[in-house]
Amino acid sequence: MDFARRGVMLVIASPSGAGKSSISRSLFAQDPNIRLSVSVTTRARRNDEVDGTHYYFIDVPTFERMKADDELLEWAKVHDNYYGTPRAKVEEQLLAGNDILFDIDYQGTLQLYEKSRADMVTVFILPPTIEELRARLERRAQDSVGTIEKRLRNAKLEMQHYNEYDYVIVNDDLEASSQKVRTILAAARLARLRWTELDSFVDDLQDQIDRL
Repeated sequence: MDFARRGVMLVIASPSGAGKSSISRSLFAQDPNIRLSVSVTTRARRNDEVDGTHYYFIDVPTFERMKADDELLEWAKVHDNYYGTPRAKVEEQLLAGNDILFDIDYQGTLQLYEKSRADMVTVFILPPTIEELRARLERRAQDSVGTIEKRLRNAKLEMQHYNEYDYVIVNDDLEASSQKVRTILAAARLARLRWTELDSFVDDLQDQIDRL
């Protein structure tokens, strides 16, 4: 039977180059039920960005009001701009049975834990070796040597928090790792707490026994 269910907040995190973006693209390509979390930001909109698709663009006073009114599930200040996850937008998707993918670091994940732990499943992606991680960063040909070295130093800090996640995957094969994440999401969707009509279904089964 196909029960209505509450959506899942799926957090995938990794050091830069470990495969988070590739795995996320694989999920989106194969599963139409996944939505990407759209943050609010006080950063100016770029010419190629669409409000409500890439970000919700707001001013600083509005952001400060949302923060004070507990309307943000998590927030951070990056390069003098504020970013945050709007609670109401997430709740709307969860109630509709849609799963939401979050691209946030460990600090954002810990904030989400405080407010939405029951809705969350979290995955941390590790590289098979640091040599392979460096090679992936170099193959992207997007960063200078100095930037790559900085990303590797940041990777050491990020990997210190691997044990704060529900699942850890060593990404030595992209397709296999993507399949593991799909399996994790499938299991989360089947969790008892996700089934919003389960109580009434069980009550009906019990009533059927009484009517025998």
